Amino acid sequence: MAKFSSPTLVLVAAGGVAAGVLAAQVAPSFTAMAAAEESTSMEQVEAPQALVGLDNITLGERIRGELTSAGELNGNDGSRYLRYAITLEEGALVEISLSGALQGVVALYDDHLQLLESAETVHHYVEEDGDYVVIVSGADARSYGPFTLNSRTIELSDADTLDVGTPMDSWLEGASREVALTIEEAGMYQIEMRADEFDAYLELSGPNNYNREDDDGAGNLNARISDFLAPGDYTITARSAFGEGNGVFTLSAEPRELPNDGELRNDGSVMPSDTLSGWFSGQELGYQLEIEEAGMYQIDMRSSDIDSYLVLEGSNGYLRENDDSGGNYDASIADFLAPGSYQLTARTAYGSGSGLFTLSVEPRELPDDVELRNEGELTPNETLNGWYGGEPLTYELTLEESSLVTLSLRSADFDTYLELRGESDSHSDDDGGNGTDSRLEQALLPGTYTVIARGFSVSGSGMFELQVSAEPTEMQPDA
Repeated sequence: MAKFSSPTLVLVAAGGVAAGVLAAQVAPSFTAMAAAEESTSMEQVEAPQALVGLDNITLGERIRGELTSAGELNGNDGSRYLRYAITLEEGALVEISLSGALQGVVALYDDHLQLLESAETVHHYVEEDGDYVVIVSGADARSYGPFTLNSRTIELSDADTLDVGTPMDSWLEGASREVALTIEEAGMYQIEMRADEFDAYLELSGPNNYNREDDDGAGNLNARISDFLAPGDYTITARSAFGEGNGVFTLSAEPRELPNDGELRNDGSVMPSDTLSGWFSGQELGYQLEIEEAGMYQIDMRSSDIDSYLVLEGSNGYLRENDDSGGNYDASIADFLAPGSYQLTARTAYGSGSGLFTLSVEPRELPDDVELRNEGELTPNETLNGWYGGEPLTYELTLEESSLVTLSLRSADFDTYLELRGESDSHSDDDGGNGTDSRLEQALLPGTYTVIARGFSVSGSGMFELQVSAEPTEMQPDA
């Protein structure tokens, strides 16, 4: 990158993006605002100097940098920013985007420091040949880190067909835009619509009344349809999610490789230690889970395309459901299962979306010397392990004398919840222990009490440790 030598330059920062007017050769003791006020009258004369001293970037070049505390200070909100110079030609539609760890925005100014565009990705139609200023700014005073600054010229297409593997940049003006797509070979495909000026929305229709729609499946208000498509002619309708939209969008259709052995299983029997890949396209998928030996099992449904949801049903009214216990919108059910047949349903949390998922069933080994007790009597100063599967577990605690009782319920699998009930009072706790563990400390009179161990949510499940301690204390019954 070329660099020009220059006098000192000061920019006033506004709204998280470096913005303002130039002040040449400003004394260090001046504030940015004062400098801006003094420079207003000479803006037309001095403004081109805003380009002097800046690293020069070339359109189409990828620049790597890092925003640190050494960057120029935005006096308005404390964020930092860096400036670059770029030469643009009249009639070009340019895109300047920011990627990487830095949470920030890009701003484009002309050589008179008039703000033209500001966003994570800037699109601008150049009306005049000349030099411009690009500013990379942190989102706030805590935003630092490495970044990549990308720039390119966008060649807009008015084609009415989209080829698989060849993205198309186009312009939406009004209600919608229809594009034809031909699928020659059956397989998994991903169609995406990305836009920065409006909320993208995709519709895909095809043979045998095929129809899919998506709003934000690709994140950041971008649309994505992932599905298994049969050969044939399809119509893509690209539009804004809310009424008419105007702006640049990118439309693409890409084939997707099937994982593992390339086989999809959307029904059938599942056994412990099985892992399979399936495809959700709007309809619930049912599997038969066969458990031959009683024990602890964990069932996971993972996907980068959809918000996974699992339902497990068995005999005697057994029912477990889970949405996000696996993290990152993945579903997970961990429970102690008796021998028998179970109905396992894989779907999405809201019944919408489409995409690939992985389903696995794995036995879980109990730690050495661990015995599960899910009911019975509690003895002061003992510790036991149990298994929560969605239903509250009840224990009985008998005190021979007035005592200061401490109950602790700990689990690495779910958010615990403790309840203590007596003849005339009751107590409860959610997160009184470490993290999401529960802890109760209460002075109690002699008598029999009920201790209930459960999860804060009925969707949680897993192993827990319940500990009870009691120390004699002076406490008299109420008169």
